[in-house]
Amino acid sequence: MSGSPVNLDAETEGVEAVLALGSNLGDRRALIRQGIADIDDLTAVSVVAASSLIDSVAVKLDGVDPDAPGYLNAVVIVHTTLPPHDLLRAVNDIEDEHGRVRVERWGDRTLDIDIITYGTAVVNDERLTLPHPEAWQRDFVLAPWLEIDPLASLPGYGDVRELLAQTTHEATPTGEGS
Repeated sequence: MSGSPVNLDAETEGVEAVLALGSNLGDRRALIRQGIADIDDLTAVSVVAASSLIDSVAVKLDGVDPDAPGYLNAVVIVHTTLPPHDLLRAVNDIEDEHGRVRVERWGDRTLDIDIITYGTAVVNDERLTLPHPEAWQRDFVLAPWLEIDPLASLPGYGDVRELLAQTTHEATPTGEGS
């Protein structure tokens, strides 16, 4: 069941979407950078902006896990004419190509790509929830997003700068571009 209807004209006009990438296994930098390149190579998707890389602790179902390998994260803004579920399938395929294994929910991973927003669409079904339901409280999403869009707003939650100020985790910029 969907919330507000998705813009049916997106297939011809296109829409801006925000994607978050994370990796805590393998060569994290290379995986994030290749993930961004693979997103940009998708038909009907263009990367408009990419954040710097940011380090964060692992967040599991039970909360922060300082004993798990740390994450490297980035956020990209894309322009796409793919409908949201097709975009989800495409980024899931990229994850799979980079060795993503889905054994444990919120488990360690080579590459994770989440759709944070798809325009102002609200979607809530068995495959996709938009906007991303935890993005409002994740500094490792909000900080890099704010870097590439200082006026960013998360639909249903508000100004990204204000949301970031309310987070409790401490993600750390690496000083490296993505």
